[in-house]
Amino acid sequence: MAVEQDMLIAVEPVKTHILQLANTNPLYPYWVKKKMKITLSLPRRDFSTSANNIQIDKTKPLWHNYFLCGFKGIQEHFGLSDLTGMNCLVDGNIPPSSGLSSSSALVCCAGLVTLTVLGMNLSKVELAEICAKSEHYTGTEGGGMDQSISFLAEEGTAKLIEFSPLRATDVKLPSGAVFVIANSCVEMNKAATSHFNIRVMECRLAAKLLAKHKCLPWEEVLRLEEVQAKLGVSLEEMLLITEDTLHSEPYSPEEICRCLGISLQELKTQILSPNTQDVLTFKLYQRAKHVYSEAARVLQFKKICEEAPDNTVQLLGELMNQSHVSCRDMYECSCPELDQLVDICRKFGAQGSRLTGAGWGGCTVSIVPADKLSSFLANVHEAYYQRSNRSLVPEKQSLFATKPGGGALVFLEA
Repeated sequence: MAVEQDMLIAVEPVKTHILQLANTNPLYPYWVKKKMKITLSLPRRDFSTSANNIQIDKTKPLWHNYFLCGFKGIQEHFGLSDLTGMNCLVDGNIPPSSGLSSSSALVCCAGLVTLTVLGMNLSKVELAEICAKSEHYTGTEGGGMDQSISFLAEEGTAKLIEFSPLRATDVKLPSGAVFVIANSCVEMNKAATSHFNIRVMECRLAAKLLAKHKCLPWEEVLRLEEVQAKLGVSLEEMLLITEDTLHSEPYSPEEICRCLGISLQELKTQILSPNTQDVLTFKLYQRAKHVYSEAARVLQFKKICEEAPDNTVQLLGELMNQSHVSCRDMYECSCPELDQLVDICRKFGAQGSRLTGAGWGGCTVSIVPADKLSSFLANVHEAYYQRSNRSLVPEKQSLFATKPGGGALVFLEA
């Protein structure tokens, strides 16, 4: 679901071919002068570049690169050249590097801004697909879930997001519970580390080994979902196939080559991404087991919401707890602070709690009975934030209840 926090871009088309970007957030280090009644030196974070020569440096996860991804995605989709420039001011209240998709929100917002300024039209689904693909320019091999909910979200309902083709289905959440976001205050920038891309590659390699074992054309397979679709079996059956096919000990690149019948050079040049070519071990069994079991939990979550038994909140909470255990032990994308925060949330009344976002830091999401919300917030604040210097983080960015928000919008000045 889309949280109520958002990313905002004010835009003014200009007759030059220059993209001028500024950010209101004092975290980002550029200095310019701003004209007011008098001229003052204010901490604004500016960046400028030619609209017709977009360069995105994958080695530096700078904020403006995410704007450039959205801009470039629209530019390339329509095959445009000789583009008009824009003056843009970026603002927002999504905590950065917190697992709440602030970077994807900026990519999506930039794509929508660019589309609007150019006077073009696309469906929300097309926009989501373009923005998901263009975020790869930062070097992060992400999926499309964040971009999809940014555009397809509707106020008051969660969405089941499915791919190939992209589609979203309403999921009515239980009225007797609220979802609470808690920030571990451990920052995790996906583009600044290789953790995320290694997991993507481990899943890709697992998919190829499973496909080869089942005599499928493994060279074409990129995702674990494709193996399930080609075999036409259930997620539960895929878990059994994973148990039979993959071993729990880590695989070396050499063993993967033997399984696939390829050379080490072919593995590195044709399958591995640049920042995973030096990885010495790959945990294929654990990653595949997490992905297939997590997908099954998603469908079970939707089923429980639809059937709405008396113990709905308890059942949903149990699924969230199982999810965190799998993220921690099988996908290994948690961290000690997230595990501690999850435990604290459960201790003070959450029926379920798990990490959200890519992991390795960022936020937890907890399902909390509505009548326990006030005491839950107070107790978690004291137990996790007040007992350390984490209380220095603005409270609205560290601990808050939320409900499903709406998707991206354009406001035009009259």
